[in-house]
This record gives sequence, C-alpha cells and structure tokens, in this order.
Amino acid sequence: MEKEKQVMDEEKEVEVKSNESNNSTIDSPKVDLEKSQDEKVDNKEPEKVEESTKKEDKKSFFKKKEDSEKKKLQDENALLKDKYLRVNAEMQNMRRRMEEEKANLLKYEGEDLIKKLLPVVDNFERAINMDDTNLEDEVSKFLSGFKMIYGNLSDTLKNNEIIAMDVLNKPFDPNTMEAVLTEEVEGVEPNIVIDVLQKGYTYKGKVIRHAMVKVSK
Repeated sequence: MEKEKQVMDEEKEVEVKSNESNNSTIDSPKVDLEKSQDEKVDNKEPEKVEESTKKEDKKSFFKKKEDSEKKKLQDENALLKDKYLRVNAEMQNMRRRMEEEKANLLKYEGEDLIKKLLPVVDNFERAINMDDTNLEDEVSKFLSGFKMIYGNLSDTLKNNEIIAMDVLNKPFDPNTMEAVLTEEVEGVEPNIVIDVLQKGYTYKGKVIRHAMVKVSK
C-alpha cells in the first residue's frame, strides 16, 4: 500500500510539474504578443506624426496658393477700377466739351451770315462817305436813302451784339487787328494805328473780323 501511495504521489508531482511547464509556455507568448502590440503602437505614432505634418504642409500650400490668387484678383480689380475711372473721366470731359461746343454754336448762331453781311455794310459806308458838306445837291439827296438803310442796318447789328471795334489811335493788337501798311509819322509813337482801312467787328465778344489798319513805325 505504501508503495502504491508513493507511486501516486510521484505521478501527481510529475503532473504538477507538467502543468507548471505548460503554464509557463502559454504565458510566454502572451508577453511576446503584448510586446509586439506595444511595438506596433510605437511604430504607428511616428506614422501619425508624419501624416499630420503632411496635412499641415498641404494645408499651408493651399493657403499660400489661395492668398496668391486673392492678391492677383485684388490687383486685377484695382486695375479695372482705375481703367473705369479713367474712361469715366474721359467720357465726362468729352461730354463737357460737346456741351460747350453746342453752347457756343447756339451762342454764335448766324455768325456765317453776319460775316457775309459785313461787306454790304462796308459798301454802304463807302457810298455815304462820298457825300460832301452840301446836303442840297443831287448826290446828297440820292445818298439820303442809303443813309436811312445804313442806319437801320447799324441798329440791327448793335441789337444783336455785333459791334465795330474802335481801334484808331490805339496801340496795335494782333489779336484784333491786321497791319497791312506802315508809315512813319512825326510826333506819333511806333506801333500806333494811324488809319483804319476796314473796320473790325466782334460778335458777342468774339472777334469775327480783324480790323485792317495802317500802323506807325
């Protein structure tokens, strides 16, 4: 009996050792597995950092590109605005010039007709200047009708602001006069109008015909 008991005890002891050995073998892969998982986690962390860095770089790249496009659009907008202001200013200047020209056309309406009438006035004046001091002769009686017509014509011209310029004995002015003759006159300063060969006229302040004059030298 004792031998049997001893044998059983030995078998139990062997079984226990065997179990311990098996447990040790099972636990070891667990440790290795845990280590492997930790290593995988450690390996994933640099990958995540690298991926995050790439995202930041990509984000920065698109932001720079967006800022560049925004700056380009702002420059184009400023250029278009400048062009618009220039064109608008030119249009306003053109409109102003057209309005001024239109106003001048209306103001000096009939100028061409007046210029054609002035030689008629000159002829009346020449005819009247032929009269002498004897107003009872046939010439004076004939010219009396001319004088009447000339008086009516002169009044019409004045009423329409057509004025004969008074230039005799005045300094020569090239803006209103045309010197066709010169003569040295004793006691008269140079460049003085000494005779009017043809009257000059202004129409509403504008010179429409220069006076033809003789000037001292």
